[in-house]
Amino acid sequence: MSGQPLRPVGAADHAALLALNNAHATELSWLDAPALARLLGIALHARTVGTCSALLVALDQDAPYANPNFAWFAARHRRFVYIDRVVVAASARGQGLARRLYRDLADTARAQGHSLLACEINLDPPNPASADFHRGLGFVSVGSARLPGGKQVGYHLCALDEAPRLRTAP
Repeated sequence: MSGQPLRPVGAADHAALLALNNAHATELSWLDAPALARLLGIALHARTVGTCSALLVALDQDAPYANPNFAWFAARHRRFVYIDRVVVAASARGQGLARRLYRDLADTARAQGHSLLACEINLDPPNPASADFHRGLGFVSVGSARLPGGKQVGYHLCALDEAPRLRTAP
C-alpha cells in the first residue's frame, strides 16, 4: 500500500484535481473550475492523496446539491453520506488508495453520527471495476435509474456497522 499521505483538498489542488476528474469524465461527469469549487465548498469530506493522485468527495444529506443521484437517496433516507466522486490516477492504481480514501471517509461519517454511505455506479456505460470494488467493501444494490442523456446508474448503500473492511486498522 502506498505511503502517500491522505489530506484535505486545498485551493492549490484544484487545477490538478480538475484535470484528474475530467480525464475520467465518462465515469464521474465533467466539471469546470467553478463547478469543482462549488462542489468542494459544500462537501462534508474532500480528500486527496499525495500530489493529487486520487480524489474522494462526499456530501451529507443536508448539502444544497442539485443532482439526480443525490436526490434519489435524499427522497429515501433521512441521513446518509453520499459519495459524489472517487477517482484514482491510472499511474497510482493498485496501491490501495481508493480503499484508504473510503476508510478515511467511513471514520469521518461514523464520528459525525452517520451509519450509511451511498453512491451510484454506472451500469450503462458499465463500470465493472467500480461495481466489484464497492461490493468488496460491503455496498449493496438498492435501485437504479436512467438519467437524462441515457446513462444508467445503479444505486448502492453500505451500512457502516456491517462493513468490517471500512474500519481503519488499529
